[in-house]
Amino acid sequence: MNKLVIVESPAKAKTIKKYLGQDFEVLASFGHIRQLPRKNGAVDTEHDFAMHYQLIEKNAKHVNMIIKAMQNADTLYLATDPDREGEAISWHLLEILKEQLQDKLVYRVAFHEITQSAIQEAVANPGTLSMNLVNAQQARLALDYLVGFNLSPLLWKKIRYGLSAGRVQSPALRLIAEREQDIEKFKTREYWTIEAACKKGEHSFTAKLNLFEGKKLTQFSLKDEKQATKTQTTLIKHAKGKLQVTKVEKKQRRRQPSAPFTTSTLQQEAARKLGFTTKRTMQIAQQLYEGIDTGNGAEGLITYMRTDSVNLAAEAVVEIREVISERYGKENIPKQPKKYKTKAKNAQEAHEAIRPTSPKCIPDEIKKALKPDQLKLYSLIWKRTIACQMVHATLNLVAIDLSCGEGNNFRATGSTLVNPGFMAVYQEGVDDKKTGDDDEKMLPTLAVDDWVNLKNVDTGQHFTDPPPRFTEASLVKSLEEFGIGRPSTYANIISTLQKRNYVILDKKRFFATDVGRVVIKFLTEHFNQYVDYSFTAKLEDQLDAVSRGEQEWIPLMEKFWSKFNALVEEKGVSVQRKDVTQEILEETCPNCSQPLSKRLGKRGNFIGCSTYPTCDYTRNIEGGESNETIPTAQLEVIEGRVCPKCDSPLQIKPGRYNKFIGCSNYPKCKFKEPLEKPFDTGVQCPTCKKGTLIKKKSRFGNFFYSCSTYPKCKYAISNEPIDTSCPKCQWPILMLKTTKRRGTEKLCPEKSCDYVEQVQ
Repeated sequence: MNKLVIVESPAKAKTIKKYLGQDFEVLASFGHIRQLPRKNGAVDTEHDFAMHYQLIEKNAKHVNMIIKAMQNADTLYLATDPDREGEAISWHLLEILKEQLQDKLVYRVAFHEITQSAIQEAVANPGTLSMNLVNAQQARLALDYLVGFNLSPLLWKKIRYGLSAGRVQSPALRLIAEREQDIEKFKTREYWTIEAACKKGEHSFTAKLNLFEGKKLTQFSLKDEKQATKTQTTLIKHAKGKLQVTKVEKKQRRRQPSAPFTTSTLQQEAARKLGFTTKRTMQIAQQLYEGIDTGNGAEGLITYMRTDSVNLAAEAVVEIREVISERYGKENIPKQPKKYKTKAKNAQEAHEAIRPTSPKCIPDEIKKALKPDQLKLYSLIWKRTIACQMVHATLNLVAIDLSCGEGNNFRATGSTLVNPGFMAVYQEGVDDKKTGDDDEKMLPTLAVDDWVNLKNVDTGQHFTDPPPRFTEASLVKSLEEFGIGRPSTYANIISTLQKRNYVILDKKRFFATDVGRVVIKFLTEHFNQYVDYSFTAKLEDQLDAVSRGEQEWIPLMEKFWSKFNALVEEKGVSVQRKDVTQEILEETCPNCSQPLSKRLGKRGNFIGCSTYPTCDYTRNIEGGESNETIPTAQLEVIEGRVCPKCDSPLQIKPGRYNKFIGCSNYPKCKFKEPLEKPFDTGVQCPTCKKGTLIKKKSRFGNFFYSCSTYPKCKYAISNEPIDTSCPKCQWPILMLKTTKRRGTEKLCPEKSCDYVEQVQ
C-alpha cells in the first residue's frame, strides 16, 4: 500500500475501496475532525480572526488511524465531499498531517457520484486544495461563532438562560414569527358566490356567475346572504329553466416539465409528497449516494445530494433519452435535449443536479435491495430526472359563456389532456393548493346558440383565509428565495429552531412559541440589521465571493465585527430585562388597580401585575401556552366531589398543555387527575407485560397510546394497537393506521420490521 484516500463516510470508503487497486487504502474521517471550542476566545478578533481549533474527541481514534496509515503511504488523495465543508475538512487533515507529508504527493479529488467510472476518472485527474473555499468556510464558521457567542449571553441576561441566537437561524425564526403575526392581524371577510348547476343530455356541469346586471363580479361583489339570495331569485326568474350558450373559446396550452432536483427542490418535494422532514430527506439521500448493494456489490445510486445546479452530464442525458424511448416511446423524446438554467444565485454550475447515477437503474427492478424510505426517495429522484427530458404535456382549455337574461352571464371552464407527455411520469407538487386550483373538469360539446337545462342556481358562502403557516417545504422555499443560508444548511436550521423550542411542528405546520416570539422581538428591535433578510442574503453573497477568490475574508470579518461588537456592548447596558419580557397592557389589576402586563414565564406568556412582587396577581392567557398560578377564587369548583386525600374541594385547573382536576388545597395537597379519563384499549404492553396501552392526548392535541404503568414503563406508539402478533417478526402487537393516500393498514410498530398489510 502506497496511496491513501481519505473520504468522510465509512460507507463511502467501503464502496470506493472495491473500485481502486491493491495500491490504494481508503479510510474515513467520519465527518469533521476539528472544531472551535465552545468558549470565548476561540476566534481571536485582535489578531486577524485567528481560529483556535481543537480535535473532536470522538473522532480522535479515526484521525490516529489516518496518521498511522500516512506514515506508510507516499501519496495522499483528499476525497472529502465536493463542497465548502468538504474542502475545509481536507484542509484540517493537511494541518494535522504536516509531519507525515514531508516530500509526499498530495492531491484533491472530488467524487460527484460513487460509480466505478467516476471514481477512477477523478483519481486519474486530481486537482489541488482550494484555499478560497476553505477561507469562505472559515469566515462562515467565524461569523456564526461570533454572533452566537455574543448574542446568546445577552439573551440569557435579558430573557432566559439557555437561549441562543444565530446568523441564519434568527432570520429563519423571524419568517415563522412574522407569519404568525400576519395570521393574528388578519381580518376575515365574508363573500358569496353563485353557481349554475347545468345539464346537457347526460352530461352535468357547473358554471360560475361572473356578470350580473351588466356589472362584472369581483370577489366581494356579493357580501352577504341577503344580497346573494336576491341575486339568486333574479337569475332563476330570468332563466326560466334554461341558459343559452353565447360564446365558446378553445385554446391549447403546453405545460413544461420541472428541472431536475437541486438540494432545495428535493427537500421541498420530499416534504410535500413523502411527508419527509428535511433532515430525514438528507439522511436517506446520503445513503443512496454512498452506495447500496443491488446485486453486483455496493454502488452509489444517485449523484451528490448537496448541489444548487440543474445541469445534467451529456452522457446522462443520452442514457435518459434511451430510457424514455424504451419505456414511454420515441414520441415522448423532444428533438433536442432540454437544458435548464438555475434560479439560484452563485450556483456551482460545475456540479450536476441530483440524478440517478444510471437512469437505466429502474426503481421497480431494485426495490428488494432498498428499504421502504430509500425506495420512495430514489423513485422520486428517478421520475423527476426522466420527466425533465420528456416532451411537454398538451392540454385543451375550454371556456363557455352562458346567458341568463340580458346582462347576466355564467362561465364554465374545463380542460382535457390531449397528450400527457412528461405528466405520464411525474408532476410537481404545490404548497397549500386550494380546492378548485387547476381542477380539470370535463365539459360537454357545445356550440353558440345551444340551450342547456338549468337544474338549480346555488349560492355559496365563503370566508377569506389568512396566509397559511409554513410547512417544511414552504419554509425551505422561502429560505432559498430570501437567500438565508444555503440548501445544505436548511435541515440544520430547522432542527435548531425546534431544539431551542422557538417553534413547534404540529400537523406539519410551524408555530412560533412564546419564547421564540419574545426572542425575535428583542432581536428585531435591537439588532434589526443582523436579522434583516437582505443583510443575511448580502452576507451569503459575500461569502460566495470569498469562495470564488473575488474577496478577502479577513476584511469582511473586520467590517462586520467592528459594528456588531459595539452594538452588543451598547445594548448590554441600555436594555433592561423587563423591557424585553414584559408588555404593559391597558387593563388594570383587579387587586391593586395598577397596570397589568403580559410577561414571559417558565411555561410561556401569562398576565401579571406590573408591581410584582408587591402584588402577586396572575392569570392565564386564554389560548396561550403559559399556566402561571391563577387565583383560587377564579377556578371552577367541581360540584359533588372532594379530594380523596384531604376532603378539600376539587377544581378544574389549567395545566401546561391541557386542563386537569386538582385539589384546591394545593400546594399542601398535590392530588391531581386528568380532566378527560384516558381510554384503556385492554391491549397488554409488549415491553413490560404488566400494564395495558392507554389512549392519551399529547400537548399538541394528537392522540397516542402508552403503557398504564408509566413512568415505570415508557413504551408508547402513535397509532391504535391491535392484540395480534406480527407475522414477520413476532412482535406481540400490531398498529392500525389510516391515511388518505394508503387507506387503512395494519403495520408493525417495530422500526426494524417493515411488515404492512392492507385492511379491506
